[in-house]
Amino acid sequence: MLSCSLRTALQATGRRAPHASPRTVLARSRNLSWSPASKFPTNNLSLRKEKENDTFDASIDAERVKPGHAVISTFDLFSIGVGPSSSHTVGPMRAGKIFIADLQELGLLDQVKTIKIVLYGSLAATGKGHHTPQAILLGLEGSDPETIDTGTIPSRYDAILTNKTLHLGGKHRVTYDMDRDMLWRWDQVLKTHPNGMRFSCFNEDGDLLATNEYFSVGGGFVVNDKTKVDENLFYKGVDKSAVHGARLHQTHSLSEPELDAASAQQKGPDPDPGHPPYPFESGDSLLALTKKHNLTIAQIVHDNERYFGLSEVDIHDKLMRIWSVMDECIRTGVTTAESTLPGRLGLRRRAPMLYRRLMRGFYPGIAMPHAPMIGSGSPLPEAIDAPEPSDLLAGADTKPAGEINPTGKMSARAPWVIGSFDHAVLPMPPRKTMIPAVDFLSCYAIAVNEVNASGGRIVTSPTNGAAGVIPAVLKYIIEARLAQIPFVSDDPEKSITTFLLTASAVGMLFKRGSTISAAEGGCQAEVGVACSMASAGFAACMGATPETVLQAAEIGIEHNLGLTCDPIDGLVQVPCIERNSLAAVKAVTAAQLSMASDGVYRVTLDEAIEAMRLTAADMSVKYKETSLSGLATTVRIPLTVPAC
Repeated sequence: MLSCSLRTALQATGRRAPHASPRTVLARSRNLSWSPASKFPTNNLSLRKEKENDTFDASIDAERVKPGHAVISTFDLFSIGVGPSSSHTVGPMRAGKIFIADLQELGLLDQVKTIKIVLYGSLAATGKGHHTPQAILLGLEGSDPETIDTGTIPSRYDAILTNKTLHLGGKHRVTYDMDRDMLWRWDQVLKTHPNGMRFSCFNEDGDLLATNEYFSVGGGFVVNDKTKVDENLFYKGVDKSAVHGARLHQTHSLSEPELDAASAQQKGPDPDPGHPPYPFESGDSLLALTKKHNLTIAQIVHDNERYFGLSEVDIHDKLMRIWSVMDECIRTGVTTAESTLPGRLGLRRRAPMLYRRLMRGFYPGIAMPHAPMIGSGSPLPEAIDAPEPSDLLAGADTKPAGEINPTGKMSARAPWVIGSFDHAVLPMPPRKTMIPAVDFLSCYAIAVNEVNASGGRIVTSPTNGAAGVIPAVLKYIIEARLAQIPFVSDDPEKSITTFLLTASAVGMLFKRGSTISAAEGGCQAEVGVACSMASAGFAACMGATPETVLQAAEIGIEHNLGLTCDPIDGLVQVPCIERNSLAAVKAVTAAQLSMASDGVYRVTLDEAIEAMRLTAADMSVKYKETSLSGLATTVRIPLTVPAC
């Protein structure tokens, strides 16, 4: 029998809600039998029970996850997708494609006449601003977040709305009316996760063919309620036949007894333990592995990737590909000709302006009008000096603002000084400064998040809402020489590899021990985790010990605890974009503090992760990506601009 929420949705649209057929059960339980759910850890925040009013009872969330290691693939934490949200855009698009793939495998696709979609909780509350409808519908049409042409998304979505047709899997066309076939249940939260969605399809007679619920748990990961391990909890492959066997069948339990000598002899000299060679479930266990095997954190993660069927060349190429997309995202952000971001806020893009103020072109073709372009082999650019105090007020009496000087150019406009000169405290004249680390980090992070906010190509790192922190810090490391920063990476590829692998280890710990979903934990789970990951990566690239690296990660998250997610109008713009800028600066500061502490610290990374878990459990649902409080309600949106 269908659940009450779905039956209500169907009755509201004039459709009948029949009993589930055997095929319904089959569609629901497809591919769920290959591994017992009890062997796998589940996100502990997903185990919360609902109150009678469908909100979470945080006091129940004292139960810890079952023993299990944290190891997933680096290339799941860092995956190429599309903006503006990993949990509200990338995950739903992937869920839609999974549902269609299930229908095709079961031979049901050709029988589908109509399809119904119900969005719950945070997905419904902020889904429109996060492009959730576009993502789901294009996923149902067979598109994938990594390969979809981002430039075609608006036109394809408009065509679906206008023509009221949906091309399922690119093979089967059905009638689809957005007003009738998509229901927004922002007032109801499914118990597995706040980001819940239910897909149901019916034949020509109105009989239910198949239905399934999916949960976008952050970072683009999608799970199914039946086992919480089937679709993409530990990998993001839609087509399981294309996924390496080690990804599908790895165990995540550390409580299983080790093989005795007799069993090991029967299985051969190198028995497969069912998990990567260096499983870890906490920062302490990761640190112990580095000491026991004399390996860095990056080396630990690298060797675990080999277990997933990747060669050293594969790992290197994948990491370079991830960085290439990150770097291209920064380039796109600083070169765009678009002046504003989409949405009712009409937010002005700032990255191009900031970039031109800061430096004279890291990228060929981008230069200030009066400065030569920097190309291959060009000398280092000169720093843009702050104006002298005397220059700020010079000429105010002798040369009117805007007067043409003898060279034929407009004279500089004298700055307007605010305040009274007839006062004991004289006003300060306007002046500009350049702090390279802060300015470059801010520019890079803002560039990435403006691309994300506009629905462009992005790398979830570990989410889209926090996608600017890690690229900004990594680019600062490998290109600091152009800004004449005191330190420089002598081997950019080595820095990229070390940074991303180290950062991913920290991300794995957060994903297992707490959450990377703002719908579960607020923005501390996204920007805070990204800051922690970037802090660790920065410290590792500076040659810090594993213990210092984890200390940097702890400082990075400690000072983001309690950070709420209250996006204005449900858009990943305010305060999200600036928040990434500040987190990038904070990440470098955290790494510097850890390296200066000489191994003296009081709080461990594990303790900080646990503190984040408890903070998330206590946090009101209003501050978990629902736009129900905070800035989302105190900032007035100009209602004269139509919503679209």
